[in-house]
Amino acid sequence: MTTYTIAFIGLGAMGGQMVRHLMAAGHKLHVYARRPEAAAAYVDEGARAFSSPAQAAAEADFVITNVTTTHDVEQVLLGEDGVIHGARPGTICIDHSTISAEATRRMALRLSREGIQLVDAPVSGGPSRAADASLSIMVGASPEAFEKVKPILAALGTTITHVGDTGAGQVAKACNQIVQVINIQGIAEAMLFAARNGVDQDKVIDAISQGLAGSRMLDMMGPKMSHRDFSAGIEARLHDKDFSMILEAVADAGLALPALSLVKGQLSALMENGWGHDDTSSLLRVLEGQQQLH
Repeated sequence: MTTYTIAFIGLGAMGGQMVRHLMAAGHKLHVYARRPEAAAAYVDEGARAFSSPAQAAAEADFVITNVTTTHDVEQVLLGEDGVIHGARPGTICIDHSTISAEATRRMALRLSREGIQLVDAPVSGGPSRAADASLSIMVGASPEAFEKVKPILAALGTTITHVGDTGAGQVAKACNQIVQVINIQGIAEAMLFAARNGVDQDKVIDAISQGLAGSRMLDMMGPKMSHRDFSAGIEARLHDKDFSMILEAVADAGLALPALSLVKGQLSALMENGWGHDDTSSLLRVLEGQQQLH
């Protein structure tokens, strides 16, 4: 396998795991984190730390970003010390963040003027699947760019889907979030209904999980709710952020998506209760609190 120099920006719960997989695959890693101490562990393992995204990108074949918001990606790629000021023509940027598809297309156009390509490649699976390199990766890119990044992505995930041109990966990730979180809300409602009818929630999960109601989210979130384990797999604040962004895109498209709007209201209530750093299974707690108001 060909190995490359890869600049990686964003060393959080997901990004740090990705860096280790890329190093294990033989790639040379240049890393940047806003907090230098966040990079220390990876430097100890062989990565090289830089003081700005531009410096990290200067000698890289690929630049990978995995940060939180659209604004964060814009700053990392196009800001004062951004990748655009250091990367060489021919560099390919791969963004694993969950951000606006329209903003992704704008950034891709700006980078292309400097000979830099942007591939949107948001991921699904959370930290646990980042840890075992089994992420699902949704890619927006030209066919040529997709072929170039596919060997890199293969070190990080087991399901790599070329969805379409630039921005298509972000559209697919938005669809993923809509299905995922609306499903979590449905599970919360089912668990509350079972409990209020005096029926064992675990038995209900067993009864319905192999039927048409079965899903990965039921397998994951049902037991968390029934055992009241609200420790974060994926922090609820990230789903709230995603739903805010998706609602804006829905409005821009002139669509009305009622379940999306309802669940965003529940996520907002979750945030108001101070549970943003807990798991999204906390939607059950939101429901329970709302019953007390009736």
